[in-house]
Amino acid sequence: MKKEGDTKARKGTRSVWSGEKEYLVHGATQVPVVHSVSFGYDDIDEWFEVAIGNKQGHIYGRNTNPTVQAFEDKVKDLEGAIAATSFSTGMAAISNALSTVLVPGDRVVSIKDTYGGTNKIFTEFLPRLNIDVTLCETGNHEEIEAEVNKGCDILYIETPTNPTVKITDLKRMVKAGHGAGALVFVDNTFATPILQNPLEFGADLVIHSATKFLGGHADALGGVVCSNNKELVERIYHYREINGASLDPMAAYLLLRGMKTLHLRIKQQCESAHKIAHFLQEHDKIEAVFYPGLESHPNHEIAKKQMRDFGGMLSFSVKGELDSIREFFPKLKYANKAANLGAVETTVGPARTTSHVENTPDERAALGIPEGLVRYSVGIENVEDLIEDLEYALSFVTDK
Repeated sequence: MKKEGDTKARKGTRSVWSGEKEYLVHGATQVPVVHSVSFGYDDIDEWFEVAIGNKQGHIYGRNTNPTVQAFEDKVKDLEGAIAATSFSTGMAAISNALSTVLVPGDRVVSIKDTYGGTNKIFTEFLPRLNIDVTLCETGNHEEIEAEVNKGCDILYIETPTNPTVKITDLKRMVKAGHGAGALVFVDNTFATPILQNPLEFGADLVIHSATKFLGGHADALGGVVCSNNKELVERIYHYREINGASLDPMAAYLLLRGMKTLHLRIKQQCESAHKIAHFLQEHDKIEAVFYPGLESHPNHEIAKKQMRDFGGMLSFSVKGELDSIREFFPKLKYANKAANLGAVETTVGPARTTSHVENTPDERAALGIPEGLVRYSVGIENVEDLIEDLEYALSFVTDK
């Protein structure tokens, strides 16, 4: 029960209302799409004050934009952050955040089970800049802590991971990172601010690929970071404004609109994912199911501790691997066979063509990602139809 005078609304209400009222004009009930590249001032002194950040306002679209700022404000509120800034894509958010902080000679500690693009930054691009990167087994907290204690500037965590949906203990990792003087970055894309708020555990920066669950309709690219460290966000914003990976106002509008149903979508997707995971776990054509909501998941207890529910993403391996996938994929009716996730439509694809398409087979094997691993992003369809669809498609898998 809310206390008298407590006006902080719940997540579902804030998904609809947060970050919008300030930007409504002419009696409109929806945030407008402001396509203007520049913003004019008759008073040159006022213009200067806005330009140097002493006064609220906008001067140029690569820097800030009213529609974009409304989106940032909504994410900031849902994550319980002080500051946020956005980007053209989720990978722009990740790469800009890392590039802002790291300098040659620095050291990053992370996990093996990050998104494939993130893994490429760690294994291909940062080493070129004389930045040391150590990737630990996901879930091996002792190994991560030992590596962090050797020296660390950024501890980078993704939880749940893409596509293996492994879980890392945020409270424990934040303690380890801060104990070594490191900044702790957390990719919260899969959980969304509806299910998990890493800042509550002391994380320094939360990152989202807004393209996924935040937008939820597979029609807009975007990324966002937020933090309770305003100076850190200002530094990342400055890097982004100079390097130019700005969020387009039309994309920001679509993401804003999508976020109004975030609470409802996540609720439905979680409920359906539970049922689908249990169905697949009992199916004789399925080798293994990976979903943190299953008691058999090795990180189930950690997920229970730090998440409000277990998410709408799962993965599974089929007996017969790629040959079996080729047999049952074409038979799925209620699933887009595509490289995306978090949408209202169910989306399915093997990791080799989605999350880790940039990696070689040997690299995927080293990361613990079999060629036959299927990533299944649950949509908002009736779960009975999704289960029947899977059951029908799997009936075409021949015994291997």
